[in-house]
Amino acid sequence: MFRWLAVRAASLLLVLLTVLFLMVVVLGATGYSDRILQAIVSEQLRALREGLAQRIKDPEELERALAELKGEMERAVGLDRPWYSRIPETVLRVMTLDLGLARSARSSTGSNRIVDILAERIPNTVILVTTSLLISAALGLAVGAWLARRAGSRVDRAITYVSAVSNALPSWWIGIVLLIVFAYQLRLFPSGGMLSSPPPEDWFSRGIDVLWHAFLPVLTLVAISTGPSIYASRSMLLNVAQEDFVSVARAKGLPERAISWRHVLRPAAPPIVTGLILALPASLGGAILTETVFNWPGMGRLYYNAVLTGDEGLVVALTYLYTLMYVVARFALEVIYVYLDPRIRV
Repeated sequence: MFRWLAVRAASLLLVLLTVLFLMVVVLGATGYSDRILQAIVSEQLRALREGLAQRIKDPEELERALAELKGEMERAVGLDRPWYSRIPETVLRVMTLDLGLARSARSSTGSNRIVDILAERIPNTVILVTTSLLISAALGLAVGAWLARRAGSRVDRAITYVSAVSNALPSWWIGIVLLIVFAYQLRLFPSGGMLSSPPPEDWFSRGIDVLWHAFLPVLTLVAISTGPSIYASRSMLLNVAQEDFVSVARAKGLPERAISWRHVLRPAAPPIVTGLILALPASLGGAILTETVFNWPGMGRLYYNAVLTGDEGLVVALTYLYTLMYVVARFALEVIYVYLDPRIRV
């Protein structure tokens, strides 16, 4: 078993390195990485210009000093070499998220280091998107299991139709409707943001304030994801419930509750858990439209702003981070499979 897991871990690590290598090659061949490095050098020169201007009064001498500094910085980051010679060091820098400074994004402390920005935004997205995903998964599994035992009934057909409708509704539309009703008309919840202004000082009041602001965006995401979760769980459980071993269990006179848990839910657990685990890295990627509508400072809105402002370094870091989260989720899924499916242990 451990040998099998080691092989799977090595293969997933190879996938991560391959994706990263291909991304670096594409960025280098298109000149994208050169623009990233030039932007970093320009940003550093802009910060140094003010200090040098106070010491060097002659404009020509100032320009010569800046040109020398620019040459040294370009050699330091490898701009004096062709892009393909920088692939190994670029891969290493991306793997450690050492992509320098963001152009426009800032953390709450004012830092423009990409690592600081990501470290601040990931917990915000976990509060919002991952919470809604877990709620939707729990509701989907509970309602889906209940419907699987009542397949073909009026309730089953009605909830199936509702699930299809909820899957078709755009998140931005539901978010706007909830804002109009609960934020502007009833004034029960804030219209956006993550904290009140000024924010509470003690940690308990601050946590309650965050939950108050997160209620509407979480409700929006739950509304669009619960329907598909119910439908998927119902379909998987219903397919397993029609297997011969379930009919044999009923013929033996086993209680329906035992049949549901031991003979239906457990065999259907691997595909259900697969959908849930693989949805987690996608949820950490954020919900771009929902976070934009509710002005929530998460990963999705960060990606949206990075694309709009052309922040190349931040786009590359986010792309790599999403790939890394997917690989980690895949390995976690392989470990869980060992306990869910006895055939893998054999």
